[in-house]
Amino acid sequence: MLTDTKLKALRPRGKLYRVTDGNGLCVEIATSGSRLWRFRYLHNAKARMLSLGEWPSVSLAQARARRDEARALVAQGIDPSAQRKAAK
Repeated sequence: MLTDTKLKALRPRGKLYRVTDGNGLCVEIATSGSRLWRFRYLHNAKARMLSLGEWPSVSLAQARARRDEARALVAQGIDPSAQRKAAK
């Protein structure tokens, strides 16, 4: 389970890596040091990934809320990525 303190302590490595929070939410740390919130889910038996924003612009609480919204869509059989693209 991630905390704000743990997020601040994450440092870039030689390549991109992920740290999970739970229920599909993870933060990707790029070699540049940027931290992106991502939601991993299955749709039609395929692994998918949805971007939820960049930390610290999107806080841990906001990322968890966005993950919960996306999980609700997946539970209804809706692909959150496809819905986002259709809304644009």
